[in-house]
Amino acid sequence: MKSDQPTLGMLLRGLRTRNDWTLKEMSDRCGIPVSTLSKVEHDRLTLTYDKLQQLSQRLNIRMSELFAEGDAGPEAPVTGRRSIGSLDRAIRVNTSNYDYYYLCTELRRKRMIPLITRIRAKSAKEFGEPVRHPGEEFVYVIRGRIVVHTEFYDPLPLEEGESIYLDSSMGHAYVTADGCDEAIVLGVCSSAENDLMDSLMNLHGDDATLVTE
Repeated sequence: MKSDQPTLGMLLRGLRTRNDWTLKEMSDRCGIPVSTLSKVEHDRLTLTYDKLQQLSQRLNIRMSELFAEGDAGPEAPVTGRRSIGSLDRAIRVNTSNYDYYYLCTELRRKRMIPLITRIRAKSAKEFGEPVRHPGEEFVYVIRGRIVVHTEFYDPLPLEEGESIYLDSSMGHAYVTADGCDEAIVLGVCSSAENDLMDSLMNLHGDDATLVTE
C-alpha cells in the first residue's frame, strides 16, 4: 500500500509552485542541475544530506521544511493530533556512526522528536567529538549493549531493557559495548524550542546521507 506521507519530490515541487519558479529558476537559485531536480520531483532520485543542506541554505528555508508538508500558518492551540510511526514511513539518515530513523515526521512543531537509532560506532575515539543540542533526551536499549559517554560522568554501560535520561546540552555519545557489533535504541529528544528538528539535523555532518525508498 502506498504511503500518504509526502515524498521529497512532492515537497520540492510544492516549494517551487508556491514561489512560482521554473525548474531552471530553482536550479539557478540552489545550484543543483535542472536534470537532477526534475528526477527528484518525479521520485526517481533522492538527494544526499549535503545537497539538502545546500538547498536549505541557498533557498533560505529550514531543513525541517524538507521533511513535512503544509504551509506554516499562525500558531494555534493544537489538540487531539496524533501520528502513527513505523520504520517504513520514517525519514532515514545514515552517518558513519549511526543510522537514524525519524518517526512521525508529518507533524510540525513537535516538542518531542522520536527516533530509532542503529548504533555502529565502537568507541568514543571512533565516534569523534561528542554531540550537544538543546533540551533533554531519553534512550532505551532495544537490542544489544551500549556504553554512554557523557561530558561530566564516567562511561555508563547499558544492557537490553535499560535506559538513560540526560541533559542533551551536555556532550554525549552512544557507542556499542565490547563484543557487540551493533545496537538498536529508541530515543526521544525534547526541547522547548520549536526548531529542535533543525538542531538535530544540523548535527549529522557532511558524511550524512538521506535515504528514501
